[in-house]
Amino acid sequence: MTLTNANGAAAPVLRTAAPRTARPRRYVMTAPTHFAVEYVINPWMDTSTPVDVSRALSQWEALRQAYIALGHLVELVEPIAGLPDMVYAANGGLIVNDRAVVARFAYAERAGEAVAHAQWMSANSFTPVQTRHVNEGQGDLLVVGSMVLAGHGFRTDRRAHDEIAAHVGMPVVGLELVDPRFYHLDTALAVLDDTTIAYYPPAFAEQSRATLAHLFPDAIEVASADAYVLGLNAVSDGLNVVLPAAATGFAEQLRQAGFRPIGVDLSELLKGGGSVKCCTLEVHP
Repeated sequence: MTLTNANGAAAPVLRTAAPRTARPRRYVMTAPTHFAVEYVINPWMDTSTPVDVSRALSQWEALRQAYIALGHLVELVEPIAGLPDMVYAANGGLIVNDRAVVARFAYAERAGEAVAHAQWMSANSFTPVQTRHVNEGQGDLLVVGSMVLAGHGFRTDRRAHDEIAAHVGMPVVGLELVDPRFYHLDTALAVLDDTTIAYYPPAFAEQSRATLAHLFPDAIEVASADAYVLGLNAVSDGLNVVLPAAATGFAEQLRQAGFRPIGVDLSELLKGGGSVKCCTLEVHP
């Protein structure tokens, strides 16, 4: 049916954003008690830049409280001295369909984190499996509805994708990352609900951009200004999207799409190359 105005001409049809629904989530986090930038394993890290651990703890606590205020369950893995990147809990593994895959880190500096996450998984009735090839957990493995989007190119080995698909019983869609600033998938793509994503196209190889355009024709494409503050390193419950406060353009895009953006300042933790999602491992049903 075509709508017309009083003059008989076609009238514009205003689209309204689809209704969004929040769902309670279960998150795992680790406090940045021992946070530091002692080595360089991504372009965001600079050992000459001072780190304020007290400020990092305060910002992290604000993120945790934001989740609790939204009604989500937050569980903790105890920080371990000598593992300064342990605050980036998302990298610890993937938990979905009651199956757990623990990380196999690309760099020896982070290997001990996998042990701590495997212990947490076992203590919470999961049986962690370790892949033969490198996988860096939800840094590169993002659940969208009934599939897993899987990054490769800098950290997670593409050969791990088949191992993960077989273990969790879900299709895994590989996406090649090409810009070292976006070294993990969760720095260049955010899952907003079971059918909606946001992403930064220049971070991906041409074929992967085509794959995303095919799978998610209504995806939000984020501008460079927001991508460069790791604005896509965000966490959504289907309605509320917790994201870096500096990503103001992305926040407006979210509002227009019917989501509720909640900005938080994790600028201290950005010095290690991570933000909201990096600090948040989701336990999927």
